[in-house]
Amino acid sequence: MNRSHLVLSRRDLLKLGTVTVGAAALGKAAAAFAEGTASITLPPLPYAEGALAPVISANTIGFHYGKHHKGYVDNLNKLIAGTDLEKAPLEQIMKTTAGVADKQGIFNNAAQTWNHTFYWNSMKPNGGGKPSSDLAQKIDSTFTNFDNFKKELVTAATGQFGSGWAWLVSEGGALKVVKTPNAENPLTKGQTPLLTIDVWEHAYYLDYQNKRADYVNAVIDKLLNWDFATANFKKAA
Repeated sequence: MNRSHLVLSRRDLLKLGTVTVGAAALGKAAAAFAEGTASITLPPLPYAEGALAPVISANTIGFHYGKHHKGYVDNLNKLIAGTDLEKAPLEQIMKTTAGVADKQGIFNNAAQTWNHTFYWNSMKPNGGGKPSSDLAQKIDSTFTNFDNFKKELVTAATGQFGSGWAWLVSEGGALKVVKTPNAENPLTKGQTPLLTIDVWEHAYYLDYQNKRADYVNAVIDKLLNWDFATANFKKAA
């Protein structure tokens, strides 16, 4: 796997070990993700199921992680069993199957496995607010200020028709806010994700019903993991 497409290394995660269950569990999850083994195993959450409450309840996390995310992992294993993709890293599976009609099922489950692991790490308890250092400066130079960036991210997340994702990405050294439908992932378009917000209904409906904007704003203000995004930004540079 091309490490320029990251996620965090074990060393990076140990530096950022502020989550509820500690750096060891988060490091284990991200190391598995980076090595590509997340395609055959469900990485542990980087925090306890109730750690994001009241923004995201333990009930939502329980269903989202324990049912949806696990389901994608299980389905992927079934679909690649006995094929030349069985031992492939997750990112390679995504890129190999993207846009291939007869492998759409494999792509959807591989991408959703990747997307969800990245989503969990894009949040942390007592997160949110503004980033610092180089990423903050890049956001200001790209979007004029953080408030404008937030508006673009909210617009992308709330404007995604149906299910999908909103992302902050790096492409050719430039920052962009993008949205993708269903299981689509920026990696297949040559972009490097820095953080993401899941806007599939199962991500928020138990807590917010149809108020997607309330969920999106709460995640930005109170949960975004800017340490994770900053580390991704540095690796993308």
